[in-house]
Amino acid sequence: MTMLDVLNAQRAAFMAELPVSLAVRKDRLTRAAAMIADNADAFCDALSEDFGHRSREQSMLTDIASSVAPIRHALKSVEGWMRRDKRAVQFPLGLLGARAWVEYQPKGVVGVIAPWNFPVNLVMGPVAGAFAAGNRVMVKTSEFTPRTAALFEAVCPKYFAADELAFFSGAADIGKAFSELPFDHLIFTGATGIGRYILHAAADNLTPVTLELGGKSPVIVGKDADIAKTTERVAIGKMLNAGQICLAPDYMLVPEAQEQAVVDGLKAAVSAMYPTLLANPDYTAIINDRHHQRLEEWVADARAKGATVETVNPAGEDFAGSNSRKMPLHIVRNATDDMIVMQEEIFGPILPVRRYSGIDAAIGEVNRRDRPLGLYYFGPDADERRRVLDRTISGGVTLDDVVFHVSMEELPFGGIGPSGMGSYHGTDGFKTFSHAKAVFKQAKLDVAKLAGLKPPYGKATWTSIKRQMK
Repeated sequence: MTMLDVLNAQRAAFMAELPVSLAVRKDRLTRAAAMIADNADAFCDALSEDFGHRSREQSMLTDIASSVAPIRHALKSVEGWMRRDKRAVQFPLGLLGARAWVEYQPKGVVGVIAPWNFPVNLVMGPVAGAFAAGNRVMVKTSEFTPRTAALFEAVCPKYFAADELAFFSGAADIGKAFSELPFDHLIFTGATGIGRYILHAAADNLTPVTLELGGKSPVIVGKDADIAKTTERVAIGKMLNAGQICLAPDYMLVPEAQEQAVVDGLKAAVSAMYPTLLANPDYTAIINDRHHQRLEEWVADARAKGATVETVNPAGEDFAGSNSRKMPLHIVRNATDDMIVMQEEIFGPILPVRRYSGIDAAIGEVNRRDRPLGLYYFGPDADERRRVLDRTISGGVTLDDVVFHVSMEELPFGGIGPSGMGSYHGTDGFKTFSHAKAVFKQAKLDVAKLAGLKPPYGKATWTSIKRQMK
Protein backbone atom coordinates (compact mmCIF):
# COMPACT_ATOMS: atom_id res chain seq x y z
CA MET A 1 0.00 0.00 0.00
CA THR A 2 1.15 3.52 -0.73
CA MET A 3 1.23 6.14 2.00
CA LEU A 4 -1.91 7.70 0.50
CA ASP A 5 -3.63 4.30 0.57
CA VAL A 6 -2.81 3.95 4.27
CA LEU A 7 -4.06 7.47 4.97
CA ASN A 8 -7.34 6.73 3.18
CA ALA A 9 -7.71 3.45 5.05
CA GLN A 10 -7.05 5.13 8.40
CA ARG A 11 -9.52 7.93 7.67
CA ALA A 12 -12.23 5.48 6.56
CA ALA A 13 -11.73 3.39 9.71
CA PHE A 14 -11.77 6.53 11.84
CA MET A 15 -15.05 7.78 10.37
CA ALA A 16 -16.66 4.35 10.74
CA GLU A 17 -15.64 4.21 14.40
CA LEU A 18 -16.94 7.59 15.58
CA PRO A 19 -17.42 8.38 18.39
CA VAL A 20 -14.10 7.07 19.72
CA SER A 21 -14.82 5.70 23.17
CA LEU A 22 -12.72 6.04 26.29
CA ALA A 23 -12.14 2.28 26.29
CA VAL A 24 -10.75 2.32 22.74
CA ARG A 25 -8.42 5.21 23.52
CA LYS A 26 -7.13 3.52 26.66
CA ASP A 27 -6.62 0.27 24.77
CA ARG A 28 -4.50 1.98 22.11
CA LEU A 29 -2.46 3.81 24.73
CA THR A 30 -1.90 0.54 26.61
CA ARG A 31 -0.71 -1.20 23.46
CA ALA A 32 1.58 1.73 22.63
CA ALA A 33 3.25 1.51 26.03
CA ALA A 34 3.63 -2.26 25.64
CA MET A 35 5.18 -1.88 22.17
CA ILE A 36 8.02 0.18 23.67
CA ALA A 37 8.43 -1.62 26.99
CA ASP A 38 8.35 -5.11 25.49
CA ASN A 39 11.03 -4.19 22.96
CA ALA A 40 13.17 -1.92 25.13
CA ASP A 41 16.37 -3.93 24.72
CA ALA A 42 15.99 -4.12 20.95
CA PHE A 43 15.37 -0.38 20.73
CA CYS A 44 18.46 0.35 22.85
CA ASP A 45 20.56 -1.88 20.59
CA ALA A 46 19.21 -0.20 17.46
CA LEU A 47 19.84 3.27 18.88
CA SER A 48 23.44 2.42 19.71
CA GLU A 49 24.00 1.02 16.22
CA ASP A 50 22.52 4.11 14.62
CA PHE A 51 24.69 6.49 16.66
CA GLY A 52 27.88 4.47 16.47
CA HIS A 53 27.61 4.22 20.26
CA ARG A 54 24.91 5.40 22.60
CA SER A 55 24.73 4.80 26.31
CA ARG A 56 22.22 2.08 27.11
CA GLU A 57 21.22 3.76 30.36
CA GLN A 58 20.76 7.07 28.55
CA SER A 59 18.57 5.43 25.92
CA MET A 60 16.48 3.81 28.65
CA LEU A 61 16.04 7.21 30.31
CA THR A 62 15.59 9.48 27.33
CA ASP A 63 13.83 7.21 24.81
CA ILE A 64 12.25 4.25 26.58
CA ALA A 65 11.09 5.47 30.00
CA SER A 66 10.37 8.94 28.60
CA SER A 67 8.12 7.33 25.96
CA VAL A 68 6.20 5.14 28.39
CA ALA A 69 5.73 7.91 30.99
CA PRO A 70 3.64 10.28 28.83
CA ILE A 71 1.53 7.33 27.67
CA ARG A 72 0.91 6.33 31.29
CA HIS A 73 0.09 9.95 32.12
CA ALA A 74 -2.42 10.04 29.26
CA LEU A 75 -3.98 6.77 30.42
CA LYS A 76 -4.50 8.25 33.87
CA SER A 77 -5.80 11.60 32.62
CA VAL A 78 -7.70 10.99 29.40
CA GLU A 79 -11.11 10.50 31.00
CA GLY A 80 -10.89 13.97 32.54
CA TRP A 81 -9.55 15.50 29.33
CA MET A 82 -12.52 14.13 27.37
CA ARG A 83 -15.17 15.77 29.57
CA ARG A 84 -17.21 18.52 27.99
CA ASP A 85 -16.15 22.01 28.98
CA LYS A 86 -19.20 24.02 30.11
CA ARG A 87 -19.25 27.66 29.03
CA ALA A 88 -21.38 30.61 30.11
CA VAL A 89 -24.05 32.04 27.82
CA GLN A 90 -25.04 35.68 27.49
CA PHE A 91 -27.65 37.13 29.84
CA PRO A 92 -30.55 36.40 29.94
CA LEU A 93 -30.31 33.22 27.83
CA GLY A 94 -28.83 31.22 30.69
CA LEU A 95 -31.74 32.11 32.91
CA LEU A 96 -34.12 31.02 30.15
CA GLY A 97 -32.57 27.58 29.88
CA ALA A 98 -29.97 27.92 27.09
CA ARG A 99 -26.72 26.03 27.53
CA ALA A 100 -23.27 26.11 25.90
CA TRP A 101 -20.31 23.79 26.02
CA VAL A 102 -17.20 22.63 24.17
CA GLU A 103 -16.73 19.02 23.11
CA TYR A 104 -13.23 17.80 22.26
CA GLN A 105 -13.54 15.68 19.17
CA PRO A 106 -10.70 13.78 17.44
CA LYS A 107 -9.48 15.31 14.19
CA GLY A 108 -8.89 12.06 12.27
CA VAL A 109 -5.44 11.06 11.03
CA VAL A 110 -2.37 12.70 12.55
CA GLY A 111 0.95 12.69 10.69
CA VAL A 112 4.15 12.65 12.79
CA ILE A 113 7.55 13.50 11.27
CA ALA A 114 10.17 12.53 13.83
CA PRO A 115 13.86 13.52 14.12
CA TRP A 116 16.95 11.40 14.71
CA ASN A 117 18.22 12.70 18.05
CA PHE A 118 15.57 10.99 20.22
CA PRO A 119 13.95 8.79 17.58
CA VAL A 120 11.73 6.79 19.95
CA ASN A 121 10.65 9.46 22.42
CA LEU A 122 9.87 12.05 19.74
CA VAL A 123 7.64 9.52 18.01
CA MET A 124 5.81 8.25 21.06
CA GLY A 125 5.22 11.62 22.76
CA PRO A 126 3.04 12.85 19.89
CA VAL A 127 1.48 9.40 19.52
CA ALA A 128 0.39 9.54 23.18
CA GLY A 129 -1.42 12.84 22.64
CA ALA A 130 -2.91 11.78 19.32
CA PHE A 131 -4.23 8.46 20.67
CA ALA A 132 -5.61 10.11 23.81
CA ALA A 133 -7.51 12.51 21.56
CA GLY A 134 -8.97 9.56 19.61
CA ASN A 135 -6.98 9.85 16.39
CA ARG A 136 -5.12 7.39 14.18
CA VAL A 137 -1.46 8.02 13.39
CA MET A 138 1.06 7.73 10.56
CA VAL A 139 4.77 8.26 11.35
CA LYS A 140 7.71 9.19 9.13
CA THR A 141 10.95 8.21 10.89
CA SER A 142 14.37 9.74 10.27
CA GLU A 143 16.67 8.33 7.60
CA PHE A 144 19.61 9.06 9.96
CA THR A 145 18.45 6.31 12.34
CA PRO A 146 17.61 3.48 9.91
CA ARG A 147 17.91 0.60 12.40
CA THR A 148 15.50 2.24 14.83
CA ALA A 149 13.15 2.99 11.94
CA ALA A 150 13.28 -0.61 10.73
CA LEU A 151 12.56 -1.87 14.25
CA PHE A 152 9.44 0.29 14.49
CA GLU A 153 8.23 -1.13 11.17
CA ALA A 154 8.93 -4.67 12.38
CA VAL A 155 7.26 -4.49 15.80
CA CYS A 156 4.32 -2.15 15.14
CA PRO A 157 2.18 -4.73 13.27
CA LYS A 158 2.36 -6.99 16.32
CA TYR A 159 0.49 -4.37 18.35
CA PHE A 160 -1.52 -2.30 15.85
CA ALA A 161 -3.45 -2.71 12.63
CA ALA A 162 -2.14 -0.52 9.81
CA ASP A 163 -5.34 1.53 9.96
CA GLU A 164 -4.48 2.50 13.58
CA LEU A 165 -0.73 3.18 13.51
CA ALA A 166 1.72 2.88 10.61
CA PHE A 167 5.42 3.69 10.13
CA PHE A 168 7.27 4.81 7.03
CA SER A 169 10.99 5.29 6.48
CA GLY A 170 13.21 6.54 3.71
CA ALA A 171 15.18 9.51 2.47
CA ALA A 172 14.17 13.10 1.74
CA ASP A 173 11.87 12.16 -1.15
CA ILE A 174 9.75 10.02 1.18
CA GLY A 175 9.67 12.82 3.75
CA LYS A 176 8.58 15.28 1.06
CA ALA A 177 5.77 13.02 -0.12
CA PHE A 178 4.68 12.38 3.49
CA SER A 179 4.49 16.09 4.33
CA GLU A 180 2.31 16.69 1.27
CA LEU A 181 -0.38 14.21 2.35
CA PRO A 182 -3.75 15.70 3.39
CA PHE A 183 -3.54 14.86 7.09
CA ASP A 184 -6.00 16.22 9.62
CA HIS A 185 -3.02 17.44 11.65
CA LEU A 186 0.74 17.27 11.11
CA ILE A 187 3.46 17.57 13.73
CA PHE A 188 7.09 17.99 12.74
CA THR A 189 10.11 17.97 15.03
CA GLY A 190 13.40 19.05 13.48
CA ALA A 191 15.42 21.87 12.01
CA THR A 192 13.96 25.32 11.41
CA GLY A 193 14.89 25.29 7.72
CA ILE A 194 13.02 22.06 7.08
CA GLY A 195 10.15 23.31 9.21
CA ARG A 196 9.63 26.15 6.72
CA TYR A 197 9.25 23.61 3.92
CA ILE A 198 6.85 21.48 5.98
CA LEU A 199 4.65 24.51 6.57
CA HIS A 200 4.57 25.30 2.84
CA ALA A 201 3.73 21.70 1.95
CA ALA A 202 0.94 21.48 4.51
CA ALA A 203 -0.54 24.79 3.37
CA ASP A 204 -1.64 23.28 0.06
CA ASN A 205 -3.97 20.96 1.99
CA LEU A 206 -4.83 23.53 4.70
CA THR A 207 -3.44 20.99 7.17
CA PRO A 208 -2.99 22.41 10.67
CA VAL A 209 0.64 22.10 11.72
CA THR A 210 2.59 21.91 14.97
CA LEU A 211 6.28 22.69 14.47
CA GLU A 212 8.79 21.74 17.17
CA LEU A 213 12.01 23.35 15.99
CA GLY A 214 15.13 24.50 17.80
CA GLY A 215 17.33 27.56 18.05
CA LYS A 216 20.05 28.86 20.29
CA SER A 217 18.79 28.28 23.83
CA PRO A 218 20.73 30.61 26.16
CA VAL A 219 21.87 30.20 29.74
CA ILE A 220 21.90 33.41 31.77
CA VAL A 221 24.04 33.11 34.88
CA GLY A 222 22.75 35.63 37.42
CA LYS A 223 25.07 37.83 39.43
CA ASP A 224 24.62 35.80 42.63
CA ALA A 225 24.30 32.32 41.10
CA ASP A 226 25.99 29.35 42.77
CA ILE A 227 28.71 28.74 40.16
CA ALA A 228 29.49 25.14 41.12
CA LYS A 229 25.83 24.09 41.00
CA THR A 230 25.16 26.10 37.83
CA THR A 231 28.09 24.71 35.86
CA GLU A 232 27.41 21.13 36.92
CA ARG A 233 23.78 21.35 35.77
CA VAL A 234 24.72 23.03 32.50
CA ALA A 235 27.39 20.37 31.92
CA ILE A 236 24.86 17.57 32.49
CA GLY A 237 22.47 19.11 29.97
CA LYS A 238 25.15 19.88 27.43
CA MET A 239 26.86 16.49 27.54
CA LEU A 240 23.65 14.44 27.50
CA ASN A 241 23.38 12.81 24.07
CA ALA A 242 26.62 14.67 23.27
CA GLY A 243 24.68 17.92 23.04
CA GLN A 244 22.41 16.58 20.29
CA ILE A 245 19.27 17.97 21.93
CA CYS A 246 16.98 20.70 20.61
CA LEU A 247 16.89 22.16 24.13
CA ALA A 248 20.61 21.81 24.90
CA PRO A 249 22.25 24.92 26.41
CA ASP A 250 23.58 26.57 23.26
CA TYR A 251 25.56 29.45 24.76
CA MET A 252 26.18 30.94 28.20
CA LEU A 253 25.98 34.57 29.27
CA VAL A 254 28.03 35.17 32.41
CA PRO A 255 28.92 38.24 34.49
CA GLU A 256 32.32 39.60 33.46
CA ALA A 257 33.91 38.90 36.83
CA GLN A 258 32.76 35.26 36.86
CA GLU A 259 33.83 34.06 33.42
CA GLN A 260 36.91 32.20 34.63
CA ALA A 261 35.02 30.60 37.51
CA VAL A 262 32.32 29.42 35.09
CA VAL A 263 34.88 27.93 32.69
CA ASP A 264 36.69 26.22 35.57
CA GLY A 265 33.37 24.90 36.90
CA LEU A 266 32.40 23.46 33.53
CA LYS A 267 35.76 21.70 33.20
CA ALA A 268 35.54 20.26 36.71
CA ALA A 269 31.96 19.03 36.24
CA VAL A 270 32.62 17.40 32.87
CA SER A 271 35.85 15.80 34.10
CA ALA A 272 34.07 14.34 37.14
CA MET A 273 31.26 12.85 35.06
CA TYR A 274 33.38 11.74 32.11
CA PRO A 275 36.99 11.10 33.26
CA THR A 276 37.45 9.36 29.91
CA LEU A 277 35.39 9.68 26.74
CA LEU A 278 36.46 7.37 23.92
CA ALA A 279 35.74 4.09 25.71
CA ASN A 280 33.25 5.53 28.18
CA PRO A 281 29.92 3.66 27.81
CA ASP A 282 28.05 6.64 29.28
CA TYR A 283 29.05 9.05 26.52
CA THR A 284 27.24 9.10 23.17
CA ALA A 285 28.82 9.55 19.75
CA ILE A 286 27.92 12.13 17.11
CA ILE A 287 25.21 10.72 14.85
CA ASN A 288 27.17 10.55 11.57
CA ASP A 289 30.32 11.65 9.78
CA ARG A 290 28.67 14.69 8.21
CA HIS A 291 27.58 16.13 11.55
CA HIS A 292 30.96 15.32 13.13
CA GLN A 293 32.76 17.14 10.33
CA ARG A 294 30.37 20.08 10.63
CA LEU A 295 31.14 20.46 14.33
CA GLU A 296 34.90 20.23 13.74
CA GLU A 297 34.64 22.91 11.04
CA TRP A 298 32.68 25.21 13.34
CA VAL A 299 35.37 24.91 16.04
CA ALA A 300 38.04 25.69 13.42
CA ASP A 301 36.01 28.67 12.24
CA ALA A 302 35.83 30.05 15.79
CA ARG A 303 39.59 29.64 16.28
CA ALA A 304 40.34 31.29 12.94
CA LYS A 305 38.22 34.30 13.92
CA GLY A 306 39.95 34.85 17.25
CA ALA A 307 38.21 32.66 19.80
CA THR A 308 40.03 30.80 22.54
CA VAL A 309 38.84 27.19 22.48
CA GLU A 310 39.39 25.06 25.57
CA THR A 311 38.89 21.34 25.02
CA VAL A 312 37.79 19.32 28.02
CA ASN A 313 39.77 16.10 27.54
CA PRO A 314 40.61 14.95 31.08
CA ALA A 315 42.44 11.76 30.03
CA GLY A 316 44.33 13.40 27.16
CA GLU A 317 42.84 10.97 24.64
CA ASP A 318 43.68 10.98 20.94
CA PHE A 319 40.38 11.85 19.25
CA ALA A 320 42.01 12.68 15.92
CA GLY A 321 43.56 9.21 15.73
CA SER A 322 40.35 7.46 16.69
CA ASN A 323 37.79 6.07 14.24
CA SER A 324 35.10 6.95 16.77
CA ARG A 325 32.76 9.91 16.24
CA LYS A 326 32.96 10.84 19.89
CA MET A 327 33.80 14.48 20.49
CA PRO A 328 34.87 16.19 23.74
CA LEU A 329 33.32 19.40 25.03
CA HIS A 330 34.80 22.52 23.42
CA ILE A 331 34.37 25.70 25.47
CA VAL A 332 34.56 28.71 23.15
CA ARG A 333 35.67 31.93 24.84
CA ASN A 334 35.59 35.36 23.22
CA ALA A 335 32.99 34.13 20.76
CA THR A 336 31.85 36.89 18.40
CA ASP A 337 28.80 37.24 16.19
CA ASP A 338 30.73 36.53 13.00
CA MET A 339 31.51 32.98 14.19
CA ILE A 340 29.20 30.19 13.03
CA VAL A 341 28.85 28.92 16.62
CA MET A 342 27.04 32.17 17.45
CA GLN A 343 24.88 32.11 14.33
CA GLU A 344 23.57 28.53 14.09
CA GLU A 345 22.11 26.04 16.53
CA ILE A 346 25.13 23.95 17.53
CA PHE A 347 23.60 20.52 18.23
CA GLY A 348 26.81 19.08 19.63
CA PRO A 349 29.40 19.42 22.43
CA ILE A 350 30.47 23.01 21.73
CA LEU A 351 29.60 25.72 24.24
CA PRO A 352 30.32 29.43 23.68
CA VAL A 353 30.73 31.47 26.89
CA ARG A 354 30.16 35.21 26.58
CA ARG A 355 30.52 37.97 29.16
CA TYR A 356 27.92 40.60 30.03
CA SER A 357 28.15 43.79 32.07
CA GLY A 358 24.65 43.85 33.58
CA ILE A 359 21.42 41.86 33.44
CA ASP A 360 19.86 44.22 30.89
CA ALA A 361 22.83 43.64 28.62
CA ALA A 362 22.29 39.87 28.89
CA ILE A 363 18.60 40.31 28.13
CA GLY A 364 19.48 42.45 25.13
CA GLU A 365 21.85 39.75 23.89
CA VAL A 366 19.00 37.23 23.95
CA ASN A 367 16.47 39.58 22.39
CA ARG A 368 18.53 40.52 19.36
CA ARG A 369 18.53 36.89 18.28
CA ASP A 370 15.67 34.68 17.13
CA ARG A 371 13.33 33.63 19.91
CA PRO A 372 14.71 30.37 21.32
CA LEU A 373 12.99 27.10 22.18
CA GLY A 374 14.32 27.22 25.74
CA LEU A 375 15.86 29.74 28.10
CA TYR A 376 17.69 29.00 31.35
CA TYR A 377 18.30 31.37 34.25
CA PHE A 378 20.36 30.61 37.35
CA GLY A 379 20.31 32.82 40.42
CA PRO A 380 18.52 33.55 43.71
CA ASP A 381 17.73 37.22 43.01
CA ALA A 382 13.93 37.36 42.63
CA ASP A 383 13.92 40.80 40.95
CA GLU A 384 16.58 39.76 38.43
CA ARG A 385 14.75 36.50 37.72
CA ARG A 386 11.48 38.35 37.23
CA ARG A 387 13.14 40.80 34.85
CA VAL A 388 14.52 37.95 32.74
CA LEU A 389 11.11 36.25 32.60
CA ASP A 390 9.29 39.49 31.75
CA ARG A 391 11.76 40.87 29.22
CA THR A 392 12.56 37.75 27.16
CA ILE A 393 10.33 35.58 24.98
CA SER A 394 11.08 31.89 24.51
CA GLY A 395 9.23 28.64 24.01
CA GLY A 396 9.76 27.63 27.63
CA VAL A 397 11.98 28.32 30.63
CA THR A 398 13.75 26.24 33.25
CA LEU A 399 14.96 28.15 36.31
CA ASP A 400 18.05 26.96 38.19
CA ASP A 401 18.54 24.06 35.78
CA VAL A 402 18.36 23.27 32.08
CA VAL A 403 16.01 21.23 29.84
CA PHE A 404 13.77 20.00 32.68
CA HIS A 405 10.63 21.88 31.63
CA VAL A 406 10.27 19.48 28.69
CA SER A 407 9.79 16.54 31.07
CA MET A 408 6.92 18.16 32.99
CA GLU A 409 4.02 16.43 31.28
CA GLU A 410 1.43 19.06 32.23
CA LEU A 411 3.48 21.97 30.89
CA PRO A 412 2.94 22.80 27.19
CA PHE A 413 6.07 22.06 25.16
CA GLY A 414 6.61 24.19 22.09
CA GLY A 415 8.49 27.05 20.54
CA ILE A 416 7.67 30.50 19.26
CA GLY A 417 8.60 32.10 15.96
CA PRO A 418 11.64 30.39 14.41
CA SER A 419 11.73 27.89 17.29
CA GLY A 420 8.29 26.54 16.46
CA MET A 421 4.55 26.98 16.61
CA GLY A 422 1.94 25.21 18.67
CA SER A 423 2.60 22.90 21.59
CA TYR A 424 1.86 19.45 22.92
CA HIS A 425 2.35 17.24 26.02
CA GLY A 426 -0.36 16.44 28.55
CA THR A 427 -3.57 18.45 28.45
CA ASP A 428 -2.12 20.74 25.80
CA GLY A 429 -1.26 17.81 23.55
CA PHE A 430 -4.76 16.41 23.89
CA LYS A 431 -6.18 19.79 22.84
CA THR A 432 -3.67 20.18 19.99
CA PHE A 433 -4.83 16.89 18.46
CA SER A 434 -8.53 17.57 19.15
CA HIS A 435 -11.09 19.82 17.54
CA ALA A 436 -12.75 22.04 20.15
CA LYS A 437 -16.31 21.89 18.87
CA ALA A 438 -18.65 24.59 20.15
CA VAL A 439 -22.17 23.41 20.99
CA PHE A 440 -25.09 25.70 21.87
CA LYS A 441 -28.50 24.40 23.01
CA GLN A 442 -31.25 26.94 22.67
CA ALA A 443 -33.87 27.61 25.32
CA LYS A 444 -37.47 26.46 24.71
CA LEU A 445 -38.80 30.02 24.52
CA ASP A 446 -38.96 32.05 21.29
CA VAL A 447 -35.60 33.70 21.93
CA ALA A 448 -35.41 35.32 18.48
CA LYS A 449 -38.56 37.26 19.24
CA LEU A 450 -37.39 38.25 22.72
CA ALA A 451 -34.01 39.36 21.36
CA GLY A 452 -35.54 41.47 18.61
CA LEU A 453 -34.07 39.30 15.85
CA LYS A 454 -37.43 38.50 14.25
CA PRO A 455 -38.77 41.10 11.80
CA PRO A 456 -40.54 43.42 11.85
CA TYR A 457 -37.89 45.14 13.96
CA GLY A 458 -39.08 47.42 16.72
CA LYS A 459 -38.83 48.15 20.43
CA ALA A 460 -37.52 44.70 21.35
CA THR A 461 -34.77 45.08 18.76
CA TRP A 462 -33.57 48.38 20.20
CA THR A 463 -33.74 47.02 23.74
CA SER A 464 -31.47 44.14 22.69
CA ILE A 465 -29.06 46.50 20.91
CA LYS A 466 -28.78 48.77 23.97
CA ARG A 467 -28.26 45.80 26.30
CA GLN A 468 -25.41 44.42 24.18
CA MET A 469 -23.71 47.82 23.85
CA LYS A 470 -24.05 48.74 27.51
